[in-house]
Amino acid sequence: MRTKIKQLTAADIDKQITIKGWVRSVRSQKDFSFIVLNDGSTLAGLQVVYNAQTPGYEETLKRLTTGASAAATGMLIKSLGKGQAFELKATEIAVIGECDAESYPLQKKHHTFEFLRTIAHLRPRTNTIGAVARARNALSFATHKFFQERGFLYLHTPVVTASDCEGAGQMFRVTTLDDKKPPLTPQGAVDYTQDFFGRPAYLTVSGQLEGEAYACALSDIYTFGPTFRAENSNTSRHLAEFWMIEPEMAFADLNDDMECAESYLKYALKYLLETCPEDMKFFNDFISKGVIDKLEHVINSPFQKLTYTEAVEILKKAPKKFEFPVEWGTDLQSEHERYLAEEHFKKPVILINYPQQIKSFYMRLNDDGKTVAAMDVLVPSVGEIIGGSQREDRLDLLDKRMDELSLPKDDYWWFRELRKYGSVPHAGFGLGLERLVLFATGMENIRDVIPFPRYPKHADF
Repeated sequence: MRTKIKQLTAADIDKQITIKGWVRSVRSQKDFSFIVLNDGSTLAGLQVVYNAQTPGYEETLKRLTTGASAAATGMLIKSLGKGQAFELKATEIAVIGECDAESYPLQKKHHTFEFLRTIAHLRPRTNTIGAVARARNALSFATHKFFQERGFLYLHTPVVTASDCEGAGQMFRVTTLDDKKPPLTPQGAVDYTQDFFGRPAYLTVSGQLEGEAYACALSDIYTFGPTFRAENSNTSRHLAEFWMIEPEMAFADLNDDMECAESYLKYALKYLLETCPEDMKFFNDFISKGVIDKLEHVINSPFQKLTYTEAVEILKKAPKKFEFPVEWGTDLQSEHERYLAEEHFKKPVILINYPQQIKSFYMRLNDDGKTVAAMDVLVPSVGEIIGGSQREDRLDLLDKRMDELSLPKDDYWWFRELRKYGSVPHAGFGLGLERLVLFATGMENIRDVIPFPRYPKHADF
């Protein structure tokens, strides 16, 4: 019966157990060897003491190279060494899978994150990427826990869609047409009526529009799934494929949206600190000094709320020189967002009421006729981590905005009908899980907080 290393407690001392994992290191002495096995359940491996008098010792030791998988059976005892509470005194070690020591790329030395991306199938065996995976798991579970406890229903929205939620056109096309000889219309254009769906289809950029349909029947829903952006951005903050968390609430306005966003962030970060203390200490010690204090500050601080207009005035008077000038009507850049959260307010900030022209078509127009009921949540070191809004529930104003942006109404016919049949005020937001993991762990590049990153010219593994 296998026991995971994370499950071991002082109550297991003097008990016979079996652990299985991968060899991290082997230290041989005259009468015995120290073998560290790690099974991925926790940051630290378990030290196995292997006596030289054990039958088959020499032959087994030759096969126990770094990276090999093995099962160790024996008595769990108190450890006399520092840094570990107990160790396993092995009576038997069985090699499960050998590892070619000469070609194994994970040696006992520092490896750059750039190099580890080239061996993404092996990098979860490193301390850092393993810790990231456990943190990502904790934040994902906390997401479901938070919304389920609030009575939200988990909704699976389509990955393939015909509508562009953001209206930006940065979508990956899905097609079964022959790329060398596609069928053509009499005008010479590609004839998508002969495609699988009978029309152009794409990978989704958001589940929001479909989420609104279900919120307008079930009140509160949330989606949590993969989304895609065909945006040629080679930055440390952008991915072509990422996971989005998108709640949608009926009978809700912008204030409800802000409360939900702030409560969610605090809940998820608190859950991470409580359930992954060992991993968070690792991040604090080796990746980003002070990251634990940063998260506790977010958890314990009321978020600062101000309008976009107020933020622009603060930025224009700032003693700092920005690369991008700030004027009312321009979209704020990361440097502006980080200044507000890191230097001016020194805590998370929620900006509301953005100019209509820089926001998406579905956001509710405010009474001033110039701004929309949008919100962005800004946090130190990352900038924007959540974007949301109260949705435009008035059909005439939605149609007017779609006309201004030349969006084809036929493509959104069902979305428009939600405003005809029992329309209600509703609101929601979107949060990229990878941005949250990046912020929570202190990691610098978003490509290192998703198992297999997709970005321009990279779709390996």
